[in-house]
Amino acid sequence: QVQLVESGGGSVEAGGSLTLSCVASRYSVTYAVAWFRQAPGKEREGVAASFPGYVTPFYADSVKGRFTFSQDNGKNTVYLQMNDLKPEDTAMYYCAAGNAFLGGRWRAENYRYWGQGTQITVSA
Repeated sequence: QVQLVESGGGSVEAGGSLTLSCVASRYSVTYAVAWFRQAPGKEREGVAASFPGYVTPFYADSVKGRFTFSQDNGKNTVYLQMNDLKPEDTAMYYCAAGNAFLGGRWRAENYRYWGQGTQITVSA
């Protein structure tokens, strides 16, 4: 089993920035790693993903240009730098990992391991 722990959530005003961290108990070069978010009444949606063999992370259109995915393999940690936050970014954010395939990167069911989530609240 792989355990993931997110941190860095909080409340900010629109236009502000936050950085999320996700520490894994074990790292595998075969794993895809992604950030998902879920707001009340909405389905869980993928926002950023990193895949083995791909240098550039993938981003949902809703966050492209504002969010940046990065990772530090030596620390078994991935990050999500969130800039120019908007009220619609308010959600519980989760990191996920597993042997997902590229075409299914935005499908939550394709990730085996999940963190507990960290809340992001953006006020207008």
